[in-house]
Amino acid sequence: MDRMTPTAFSPATTAQLDRADALCTRQGARMTQQRREILGLILDAQTPVGAYDLLEKIKTPDRRPAPPTVYRALDFLLDHGLIHRIERLSAFVPCTHLLHDPHTHNPDHCHDHDHETCLHTAQFLICKSCKGVTEIADSSVLNTLRGICREQNFVMQGASIEVVGLCAACAAKARPTRKTAQKQASPSSP
Repeated sequence: MDRMTPTAFSPATTAQLDRADALCTRQGARMTQQRREILGLILDAQTPVGAYDLLEKIKTPDRRPAPPTVYRALDFLLDHGLIHRIERLSAFVPCTHLLHDPHTHNPDHCHDHDHETCLHTAQFLICKSCKGVTEIADSSVLNTLRGICREQNFVMQGASIEVVGLCAACAAKARPTRKTAQKQASPSSP
């Protein structure tokens, strides 16, 4: 087995990785160096990152990991609620509960620890222009889903909602200016 050279992460990312490591320990799991590196790369990414992008980032002249190596790490991180898969983009983002101080935990975050397994739900706003992703945590969405599942005698184990549109910045760029809109609305002269 190749000896991994750990990627150097910022102090903020290192603190998030330490929180993830502690969470895994509480769940009886082990955060290996490879899993930690993959999670760190996802935490540092500015946009959702795909598995093959991660594979390229961990390659070195001395180490050529195979795709299953990355997929196993991603499966672990998904199973432990540390990341989310954005199906529409076939890419991964960190779960926002890792990005916040654990002492200021938001009780409305859609993370339910009352059951034997963690019910990890997420809602995402995905910009189809810039590919930016914002995770939102609205407990009313989770409560609505729970009610529907109860009515159907369905046992929910997880849920992911992806809303596609334009972020505020891209929507502002796409809006025509007032003069352009008036010009388009007025009939053209012959």
